[in-house]
Amino acid sequence: MISIRNILVPLDLGDYAVHALPYARELATTFGATLHLLHVVDSRWVAGAGGAAFPEYGDNLMKRFEDDATRALDQVRTGLPQALSVTTAIRIGPPHVQVVQYARDLEVDLIVIATHGRSGLKHALIGSVAEKVVHMAPCPVLSMKHPEH
Repeated sequence: MISIRNILVPLDLGDYAVHALPYARELATTFGATLHLLHVVDSRWVAGAGGAAFPEYGDNLMKRFEDDATRALDQVRTGLPQALSVTTAIRIGPPHVQVVQYARDLEVDLIVIATHGRSGLKHALIGSVAEKVVHMAPCPVLSMKHPEH
């Protein structure tokens, strides 16, 4: 029998990422697994354009992004059943690298990740965090395409 003790759900805190959560929740409930909610602050983006894009955050831009992510993850967590074992984490760096490293560090058994469903030029220019995670992950990955795409 398959043993799933730890399920990782990377969340960019947008509408696309949240649609993977019901699947992860059901799997965690079925297997009695811990659900890990992870948000990655992309330091490359913050360093490159963040200050210009978010002048209202002032000098401590990274701290503000971390605080915002903490509040958002706490809000997601409160929407989950109390009986479910849930942990939240924030990492800083390239998202696909941090997701894979978190999975290795915590011996994650399954990653449930949303994909934006981009194709063509948008996919070539922007890339896909989900696709990179699928290729690099140390465990199985369930990739969820948004129902509208």
